[in-house]
Amino acid sequence: METESEPYVRLATLRQLHQVVAELNTARSLADTLQAVADGVVTGLGYELGCVNLVRADGDLVVAAFAGNPAAEALMAGRVGPRGDWERRLSMGEGWGALRFIPHTEGWVLVDDDVPQWHTDGPEPRFEDEWHPADRLYAPMYATGSAGGELIGVISVDRPRNGRKPGPWGQEALQMYAFQAAIAISNARLRANMQRALVRLEREQQALRASEESFRQAFEYAPSGMAIAEMGGDQHGRILRTNDALCRLLGRPAAAMRRYSFSDLVHPEDVGTLLRTSAEGGRAELRLGRRDGTYLWVSLRNSVVADATDGPRFLLTHVEDIEERKRRELHLAHRASHDALTGLPNSAELRSRLGARLCGRPQSVPQSAIESLDAAYGGAAPYDGSLAYDANASPLYEGAPAYDSNGHGFDFARAAADSASPAAAGYGIHDHHVHVVAPQGEHDDGTKGLAVLFCDLDGFKSINDRFGHHTGDAVLIEVARRLTSGVRDGDTVARLGGDEFVVLADGLGRADAADLAVRLRNAIIPPIRVDGRAVRVGASFGIGWAHCGMSADEVLQSADQRMYIEKRSRAKQHRRAG
Repeated sequence: METESEPYVRLATLRQLHQVVAELNTARSLADTLQAVADGVVTGLGYELGCVNLVRADGDLVVAAFAGNPAAEALMAGRVGPRGDWERRLSMGEGWGALRFIPHTEGWVLVDDDVPQWHTDGPEPRFEDEWHPADRLYAPMYATGSAGGELIGVISVDRPRNGRKPGPWGQEALQMYAFQAAIAISNARLRANMQRALVRLEREQQALRASEESFRQAFEYAPSGMAIAEMGGDQHGRILRTNDALCRLLGRPAAAMRRYSFSDLVHPEDVGTLLRTSAEGGRAELRLGRRDGTYLWVSLRNSVVADATDGPRFLLTHVEDIEERKRRELHLAHRASHDALTGLPNSAELRSRLGARLCGRPQSVPQSAIESLDAAYGGAAPYDGSLAYDANASPLYEGAPAYDSNGHGFDFARAAADSASPAAAGYGIHDHHVHVVAPQGEHDDGTKGLAVLFCDLDGFKSINDRFGHHTGDAVLIEVARRLTSGVRDGDTVARLGGDEFVVLADGLGRADAADLAVRLRNAIIPPIRVDGRAVRVGASFGIGWAHCGMSADEVLQSADQRMYIEKRSRAKQHRRAG
């Protein structure tokens, strides 16, 4: 029943409610906000006990704040109540709007559940609205402020100071307070999350700055060359940044390096290697140009790097000086392919060079004066549906390989198949091999071919036996020098072993080859001075011709046989002359 003073009570309660709500919004942390909610129940709403149960991440509710009774606070603070027990409580008793009231007559069934609680026994109420110590009143708090939102906690109150159950105005005040408390808790959680996010962001930024500084120091002070270059677009390979070691290695200042891309610095023969390395990342060995115009062998290792936002990618390039190692490798390779005494190509290198000029297709018809260009693919295979043509452009028979005027067949089907094989990687069916042809007959018919001059020294054994190997070695060195001086730059002079030499001279006719043999013999005949002593050797030359369809050994054997024929013929002439 309302009294005349009730409007004044309502006004005073409203003022107190306004004050405690204001205090909720001034709390600095989530813990302070929760305690302010519990304190507001006691100081602003007129209850002796106030408890805030907060929903945890696992769904259970923990006693997060308590006010009004230190003994009860010590007993209940931090205890956890299962979510299922709480949901049962919030579905029992009487619904006072958003509030839930469980009278002592029904609350006995809750004595044995696991929800933390504090109550004492007392006498039966003397009048209808008197509060019993075992009565329970809960104010659920939802994230959106209404019962349709997510439950974030429950305010439980006990023992109104006036000893009566709250009337409509008291119930409304508690509901309003729970609504404001839910907003304050949500805001406090949001601020806490933002603060944690800011702390995490600051830590990440500090870690990023530390990482960038570590990279900068590792980049700048690395003992080997390093560079950062653009990847993709029109500026692909342009150098953005270099360290001191790379600048010293190439003899170029950092400001000048930024005007170049690696393709501007690489040796022309190594451009393809650089492009493959830049496109795929990885490692390559190539030559880079120095400021003085010389080239330096380096090991270049690329790593493809994307920025933090997955944006433009860059190449991190590590450049290591391998000039000394490369020099040793080239020296070892030269020693493996060249004669240690004379410095000429040895037998293995001679066969390699000769074999590189020959293919397996035989010369089947007389050669013309014009060298033909034809695809160098091994053996013929039938080509279904193709036609071969003779010199008059008439089809010969279906499926036959086509032949040029020099008798070299070109099988298009085999060429297409071979071009797809791993061995032919990088070559297409339009790449060509210059077939080696040989003059026919014993007379000069104008055909130019690859002449093989087999040289054997006459009288060398007697010099070796009479004056020793030192003199013999000196003779061999001088003969090698005279042979090399008597041929063109593109020709090959090799030492087979002992006193045998071979000359490869391309583009010669029969008369040209005979003239070259005479010139070389005349260059060898003059005396050779060794340790103040003049010694003399002669030379016998046999001229062979290489053409496709022959092996390197067959070519050398043919020239060797002709040399022995020449040697025996000259010996007979000397006997007749004697």
